[in-house]
Amino acid sequence: MRSNGIARVLCVAMAGLALVLASHAQQTNSQPLATATLTIDASKTLGKVSPTLYGLMTEEINYSYEGGIYGELVQNGTFQWAWDEATWIVTPRGTARGSIRLDKTTGPSAALPTSLQVTVTQADAANPLGLRNEGWWGIPVRPNETFHGSLYAKADSIGMEMKVSLIANDTGKVIATAALPPLGPDWKQYTFTLHAGGVAASSRNQLIVEFNRPGAVWLQLASFFGPTYHDRVNGNRIDIMDMLAAMHPAFLRMPGGNYLEGDHINERFDWKKTIGPLVDRPGHRSPWNYWSTDGFGLLEYLEWCEDLHMQPVLAVYAGYSLRQEFVAPGSALEPYVQDAVDEIEYVTGDVNTKWGAQRAKDGHPASFPLTYVEIGNEDFFDHSNSYDGRFAQFYDAIKKKYPALQVIATAPVKSRTPDVLDEHYYRRAEEFFADVHHYDATDRNGPKIFVGEWATREGTPTTSFGAALGDAAWMTGLERNSDIIVMSSYAPLFVNVNPGGMQWRSDLIGYDAFSSYGSPSYYAQAMFANHIGTEVVASGLTGAGDRFFYSVTRDAAKRVLYLKLVNASSSTQQLKISLDGVKDVKSTAKLVTLSAATTAETNSINDPRRVAPVESTVKVAGKEFERTVPGYSIQVLEISAQ
Repeated sequence: MRSNGIARVLCVAMAGLALVLASHAQQTNSQPLATATLTIDASKTLGKVSPTLYGLMTEEINYSYEGGIYGELVQNGTFQWAWDEATWIVTPRGTARGSIRLDKTTGPSAALPTSLQVTVTQADAANPLGLRNEGWWGIPVRPNETFHGSLYAKADSIGMEMKVSLIANDTGKVIATAALPPLGPDWKQYTFTLHAGGVAASSRNQLIVEFNRPGAVWLQLASFFGPTYHDRVNGNRIDIMDMLAAMHPAFLRMPGGNYLEGDHINERFDWKKTIGPLVDRPGHRSPWNYWSTDGFGLLEYLEWCEDLHMQPVLAVYAGYSLRQEFVAPGSALEPYVQDAVDEIEYVTGDVNTKWGAQRAKDGHPASFPLTYVEIGNEDFFDHSNSYDGRFAQFYDAIKKKYPALQVIATAPVKSRTPDVLDEHYYRRAEEFFADVHHYDATDRNGPKIFVGEWATREGTPTTSFGAALGDAAWMTGLERNSDIIVMSSYAPLFVNVNPGGMQWRSDLIGYDAFSSYGSPSYYAQAMFANHIGTEVVASGLTGAGDRFFYSVTRDAAKRVLYLKLVNASSSTQQLKISLDGVKDVKSTAKLVTLSAATTAETNSINDPRRVAPVESTVKVAGKEFERTVPGYSIQVLEISAQ
């Protein structure tokens, strides 16, 4: 029986290998497509390229902030959400004993009126009672890093001592420890610093808070940060910010997305509750079913923009939440309109304004630039059909005080003419291939277009190379029409790849507690954003296969042409390129290629650069030359031409 089973396994394996080899042979032996001709006339400009064409869209989904870009390493530090479900675990040493419960009668502030009560029934210096927090699927530690932490605490008697330690999960080794001053009967914030020595880099670590004598202790707002981008207090993860910086985004659409609206009105992004000291931020439930502490609040969004030299695209809550709750236009909506006007003042006002002064008090005296304000999010889902009236009320109030601001509508409206209309597309690659000319015939007299959310949804948790091909094909259409398309942003931006970390598949950037990686779509985005001119020039393509896409832009000041070539076919595409309207062409050109053996090929946390761009140089034989564009490839050709 056993030998027959092995034989069957071998037969299946050989049959599978034969299929793989046959598939590979079919791909590699595919006949090249007939030679196509791409004619470019650099002397004819068809339109200007929007300087804000490529940017970022963000919202709290897939643990994008909590457990993502936000540098906070403690999970559920405010005990507001599932406090008893494995985020804080009683860890006694030796003979220590104790228990925990949520106390709804006491907290350090009106925003945080509850706390975690720890009842220590038995403990001493050699046998302390501990509470363990394992962070967001681990706490990352690298050699010689410094960590800063804090928590609010009080005790039922003077003299209770507390110690905080960073401990390796696998060995129990104490990486670093800090003893805090004896606790008193009143709420007080205690701060500490931990230094990791020459430890091995790992995320398999835990934070433990320990008590060495019997008594009751109350805890709230536990926080723990390692190094952050630009060393910002309450800042962002360095590795993820570096990945975003490499995309050179022009803007950040914030704070979302569904996260702006919430499932219910009282769960919206209420910006006034996300500013100021962390102890004054109550937090709220996100529509993706986990708790947001709002440690990452409005000012943190704005500083994110500042750090990456992006401009904010500010989305304001417009009176509609996802479970079909809405506020009717008129007097009931007025407080929400005023909130939006106040929010704009917080962003742009000087220190002599009420909300500009508040921003200065929060630590940022300088105002932030702002061009675009978006009214709501995806209001075409609102069954009440109230958006037209709601939009008009916001539009009038904003234009009255800030006439220069560009106001974005999230659904078609008739009551007012929006400056920009936000449109969203989530599709398969085949659908994007079929619709690359979507905006070619768009009325140039109508509102400008913001493609505020879009993605090719293939691959999990991050996209496959097939999705990157769909994305790149779609982007050629965005570039050709960037006189009318002022902005575009892929979504979702982030996903935590740990089990339970994903609510939406096919995302741009993946990460765990320790490292991050870009999907093939991420690299396609970066290639397009980093190689784009200031104007679209006249061009024409004949004889190409139906899965070949392109765009041509020129930077007149740099005297550079950027050719984007997308071959979504498995067959190579022979291409003859003819350049008109130029006097001289440099003999070598920069070539950036992103390619894969199959459309299923992808990147992962353990193989982060399996599909990644390769840079090279190619010869350019004058104004007419030929290129062979490989199957399943995305190429950018940068040609210096006067």
